Amino acid sequence: QVQLVESGGGLVQAGGSLKLSCAASGRSFSNYRMAWFRQAPGKERDFVAATSRSDITTAYADSVKGRFTISRDNAKSTVYLQMNNLKPEDTAVYYCAADRGYSSDYTPRTYDYWGQGTQVTVSS
Repeated sequence: QVQLVESGGGLVQAGGSLKLSCAASGRSFSNYRMAWFRQAPGKERDFVAATSRSDITTAYADSVKGRFTISRDNAKSTVYLQMNNLKPEDTAVYYCAADRGYSSDYTPRTYDYWGQGTQVTVSS
């Protein structure tokens, strides 16, 4: 089992940057594929980015390609989301998620463990 704690959210102007962190506790962080999701008020939780156990394979939602970068440091049991050129439509609660499986399905139901979320607000 793994516990996840996100940090780094906040209020930023459009065009600005933020870097989110997700610290994992528990055993064998490198055994988990990791992802970031986000949920805006009144909307479903959407996939943002994912990385494989070794950080070799990454995937992104079309809406964030070229602006967001996911990475992980297995020695620190932490996954990051660097967000650049932020837009008001990026405003949401951002969640990190972990899964011990080997699926390439990035829907929320395929991830077993979730953090509590961190708010990101982008002003226009």
